Amino acid sequence: MLDRTVFFSRDTAFKSPFGAVTLGQEVTFTLRPRTWQGFTRCCLRVYEEFGNVSKEIELPAAGVEGDRAVFRGVYTAPTQPELVWYSFAFDRPGSPRTLLGRGGYSGDDALDSFQLTVYEPNHTPDWFGRGITYQIFPDRFCRTAVPDPKGMVGDRIVHQNWSELMEYLPDEAGEIRNRDFFGGSLQGVLSKLDYLKDLGVTTLYFCPIFESASNHRYDTADYSRIDPMLGTEEDFRQLCDEAHRRGMRVMLDGVFNHTGSNSRYFNAKGFYPDPGAAQSAESPYYPWYNFQHWPDRYDSWWGINTLPAVNETHPAYIDYIIQNEDSIVRRWLRAGADAWRLDVADELPDSFIAAIRAAMTEEKPESFLMGEVWEDGSNKIAYSQRRHYLLGRETHGLMNYPFRVAAMAFLTGGMGRDFMEAMENLRENYPRDAYYSAMNMLGTHDNPRILTMLGARPQTPLETRTQRACYRMSPAERDRGARLLMMGTLLLYCFPGSPTIFYGDEAGMEGFEDPFNRGTFPWDNIDPALLRHFRILGHLRNHLPCLQRGEIEYLYAEGQGLAFRRVLDDEAVIVALNSGDRPIDMTFDCDKRSAIDPIFKQQFNTRFGKLHITVPPQDGILLI
Repeated sequence: MLDRTVFFSRDTAFKSPFGAVTLGQEVTFTLRPRTWQGFTRCCLRVYEEFGNVSKEIELPAAGVEGDRAVFRGVYTAPTQPELVWYSFAFDRPGSPRTLLGRGGYSGDDALDSFQLTVYEPNHTPDWFGRGITYQIFPDRFCRTAVPDPKGMVGDRIVHQNWSELMEYLPDEAGEIRNRDFFGGSLQGVLSKLDYLKDLGVTTLYFCPIFESASNHRYDTADYSRIDPMLGTEEDFRQLCDEAHRRGMRVMLDGVFNHTGSNSRYFNAKGFYPDPGAAQSAESPYYPWYNFQHWPDRYDSWWGINTLPAVNETHPAYIDYIIQNEDSIVRRWLRAGADAWRLDVADELPDSFIAAIRAAMTEEKPESFLMGEVWEDGSNKIAYSQRRHYLLGRETHGLMNYPFRVAAMAFLTGGMGRDFMEAMENLRENYPRDAYYSAMNMLGTHDNPRILTMLGARPQTPLETRTQRACYRMSPAERDRGARLLMMGTLLLYCFPGSPTIFYGDEAGMEGFEDPFNRGTFPWDNIDPALLRHFRILGHLRNHLPCLQRGEIEYLYAEGQGLAFRRVLDDEAVIVALNSGDRPIDMTFDCDKRSAIDPIFKQQFNTRFGKLHITVPPQDGILLI
């Protein structure tokens, strides 16, 4: 185990500055081993992965502090974006070399090294990280009329009743076709903009809205056209205009790794008049795809034949999506969008992502690029390649699935320290702007509903899709889920990054995995207590700058308790959480005479500069 009194990478007394550094920046390292160990020499061992450069840098002896020998020296970061792995080596007369890595002292050269991210500083629009994001699954949010699917791509079925159960069983071929629609539309979203504004939303993040054969629309049929069931390009422009008038921005989902098989580009079933890649090798779209045997064997996303994969390095595809003056990325920004979210970013080449960012910056300098990455994006390896998402030329931010994993573990009875360690590891590895621009979430379209995950404890495992489709939480389960969701939302809204709501979580929607997590919004049956909680936190988030850009300082991480402070200038907020089933007493330094919980209207007085609070079980306290 690492002795943090010898070296601790998150403490500026040992490594300064904290975390990721910019090109050519000097980093000071200080090591403090005990004098009795007899070390006479200390070296910094560095491996610059992208440049494939290994070197040792001596850290000169800098005196003695009590029972500690001090070694201190400077490392100058490379002048190109890099992922640097480092450790330390100690020498003493007559003894083998002693190494120090993340796991502590070792004699093994293959020890676990520390990470240093070196990035190119570039402008990151800060509007995204400051505000609140709302994810909309367009078909299920709000409809203004029941649409007629006649003449649309795909064999579509439209539910007449908004509250009906969605299709979930496979067809005769064993496939789940996702062909049933409820008719949510852009005009429906437009009609609810004031509701979203009242919720504190500042960014509307849409799952795909382009023409597609399925209800999820991740099988794009035509990037240049709004799905007619959702509306028209004029509807989209109007929605963006009205959102902008209310201080909201719009993020689109870019599904550029694959298209749909029933697209104008592939056109497997001949819906479109012009030949696609599946119909003719002379089609202009044929080079976009990789055929093993034309037309029936081709590369596809995860082997799903309805999602043929595209070759993102082909010049014609790059021109169509990115480079052309009327490219997909550019034209929808001009139509009113402010941001793109890249679906399965780990399956897109780095050069492709960098080209998108460059085009976006040229077209709309304050536009924002988000990437879907499920792990620590600073050191992600995808398809045997170390990725460069956060090194300055690609994404501005990433979806923060590590936050979701750590938060879920904590909310369901996990340790506060485990959450803290997971998040501090990210904070150390990410450039600051990227950390504060992360999309933090508890629920998404890819996961069961957060209320269900927190509250449902069925006595009998739900083994069949029919059981899961029909399952409804008991009052006790809903009460438990709502209590934990309120605590989780407090954590979400007060943490660095953009808190992101999956549509309907604030209303108390429940459901297991896809498609049960994608029900229709219950406009006539919203949970009033949950909605009030989300609204209060939304107001606080938008009106307290320290919750938007303030530093984070952990105050308590013991057992099932967690507390941290957000600080900006002379403004501070304390958040204290208890995931256990017993009250937890916490004490903090506080220079105020009193602190107020604005949610429950409680006042807490300090005594001798100390604030003492008791956090109830499975609950949280916010203090300002």
